[in-house]
Amino acid sequence: MKQTYLLRDDRIRQNAINQILSAPLDKDKPLTIRISDYKRNVDQNAKFHAMLADIARQVQWCGKRLKPEQWKVLLISGHAVATQQQAEVVPGIEGEFVNIRESSAEMSVGRMASLIEYTTAWAVGQGVRFTEARYG
Repeated sequence: MKQTYLLRDDRIRQNAINQILSAPLDKDKPLTIRISDYKRNVDQNAKFHAMLADIARQVQWCGKRLKPEQWKVLLISGHAVATQQQAEVVPGIEGEFVNIRESSAEMSVGRMASLIEYTTAWAVGQGVRFTEARYG
């Protein structure tokens, strides 16, 4: 069973309360109830990935072109440091180094907006011209 409520009004709040009150109690297999910030939205995700594609086409890093997915790692890591969040590099399973970073899929709408602003500022500083039509 999985139920999600987006708390927008009292009716929805009451539906969530009623669901909790009617949920079975089981000390061996308890249900999990989680309340969290609203996650990034589809438009933000599309915009960020379009920005990554523009950056990948126009900017080199350490003398080479990177894929959008690689830019995503760099920009999320840079954003974490710029916003006083933790960035951690650990030894990987095969002796490589791995950046343990936050997941953009788990970002709140506000955090994702901050990442997009950071990416915009950084990219403009690099001379990136964004393809505005792709950002809907």
